[in-house]
Amino acid sequence: MMIHGVGIGRGVAVGPVLTMADPLPEPADEPRSATLAVDAELERAKGALRRVGDDLEQRADRAENEGQRETGSILRALGQMAADPSLLDAITSHLASGQTTERSVYEGFGDFEQRLSALGGYMAERAADLHGIGQQVIADVLGVQAPGIPSSDKPFILVARDLSPAQTASLDMRQVLGIVTSQGGPTSHTAILARARGVVAVVSAADAESLSDGQTVIVDAAAGVVGVDPSDEEIRAVEERQRRGAQARSLRGHPGSTKDGVLVPLLANVGKPADAALALECGAEGVGLFRTEFLFMGNAEPPSVDEQAKAYEELLSRFPGRKVVIRMLDAGSDKPLAFLTAQDEPNPALGVRGLRALRTHPKVLEDQLEALAIADGRTQADLWVMAPMVADEHEAEYFVALGKSKGLRKVGVMAEIPAIAFLADKIAEVADFVSIGTNDLTQYTLAADRTLSSVVQYQTAWHPAVLRAIERIARAGADRRMPVGVCGEAAADPDLAVVLVGMGVTSLSMTSMALDDVRARLAEVTIAQARERAAEALSGEHYHPKY
Repeated sequence: MMIHGVGIGRGVAVGPVLTMADPLPEPADEPRSATLAVDAELERAKGALRRVGDDLEQRADRAENEGQRETGSILRALGQMAADPSLLDAITSHLASGQTTERSVYEGFGDFEQRLSALGGYMAERAADLHGIGQQVIADVLGVQAPGIPSSDKPFILVARDLSPAQTASLDMRQVLGIVTSQGGPTSHTAILARARGVVAVVSAADAESLSDGQTVIVDAAAGVVGVDPSDEEIRAVEERQRRGAQARSLRGHPGSTKDGVLVPLLANVGKPADAALALECGAEGVGLFRTEFLFMGNAEPPSVDEQAKAYEELLSRFPGRKVVIRMLDAGSDKPLAFLTAQDEPNPALGVRGLRALRTHPKVLEDQLEALAIADGRTQADLWVMAPMVADEHEAEYFVALGKSKGLRKVGVMAEIPAIAFLADKIAEVADFVSIGTNDLTQYTLAADRTLSSVVQYQTAWHPAVLRAIERIARAGADRRMPVGVCGEAAADPDLAVVLVGMGVTSLSMTSMALDDVRARLAEVTIAQARERAAEALSGEHYHPKY
């Protein structure tokens, strides 16, 4: 029996199932005892919120001290959710209406969850995170154990409806072999943290709820399937794949290259300067995508030029002589900023985001470029700067000219809008390079929101339409000696990486944990074989959609 879902990463694991306990039951909707004063009950709620928030902050500190900055950032954001004054106001309102403390907490969190769910996409997935915090607060109020990771004296495959960020961050990697969830999508925090920690995971596997404790399963993230009650032969195949994975790690320190010596720089996608440590540990030859949003998110005002310059310098100093591609602030859509983006756009994914948002606030744009130029002058890295969500050669020419006026040497654009593929020859005349963001390019090409599990079958860069768009851009780059890289999730798929190289992509950037597998896969093929694979994929003859 095979259970299908969405794989996170390329790993594979085998072991016995251990299911996570169901959430707490919904608190009874009944009047509060007349002997319980509102003020006293409000203090109980405040205390529970404070303790849960403090716990999240402590978990964040531990994660960051262990080098898990992305995990720490997510946990800290959740702690801020628990401390949101408007959340306390909602709970207070329900207490004043005569409800019990636990019911008031339940209703207060529910109000916020509904608001986030109504926004859809990324924000709807954050509603699940908020629900997890609510469960912890209710458990604290009741004085009972909150739902959490089961304990075991033997390694196991964890099966759950979904995991909160706090639960994912608290996983004991010596015990948890893999994760299977029936809910959640490829951009849920479960998926993000599993990918960052190198956990083998399959999410959005609805039939996983049929699994029972003790059943042996194979979690195959590369295929996005869970094999139930595997045979001895299937288990031996898994062990062989794991052995090959260990061999792949032995290639760290070697440059990315095909079997016949065609060099393909393998770079890392990073979200904060501290992420450089893991990238270097995994053998990254540089950085192909540095996301600068961490400097801006959660702030009422944009950071100063000096604050930005220090952060960029911190990253660049870790890569002397190596390529570092920094993306300008990519705000809008699922990353709104109060000082930059409109709060009431009916369809923000197709609205004022990326470079469009920056052009409406020229000081934010010019300050960031100024900070990048300052950091570049203080370090020895090979800095490349690119703008997100560029639609045509006119936008590209505007941004490149502005970047060069600040003293930046390599200025390019991201290809995320399908229009870039049709105008690739024009783009190549004005930009120093193009970096293809396959996540957005795929969702816009196939009209499938990449945060929605309901259209997950369309969210694949293997679709011939997406590949042909990439191939047009790569061909235009080759004709004009313009580098064309890929920095989306497609680069982390070893087989797809071969196809991309065969189409003429000149560099690949991915999550650090994927570097080993991609490096090993490229080393197995010649450039001629890669071109053959590319031709097959572009034809679409072997593409079988799961619609």
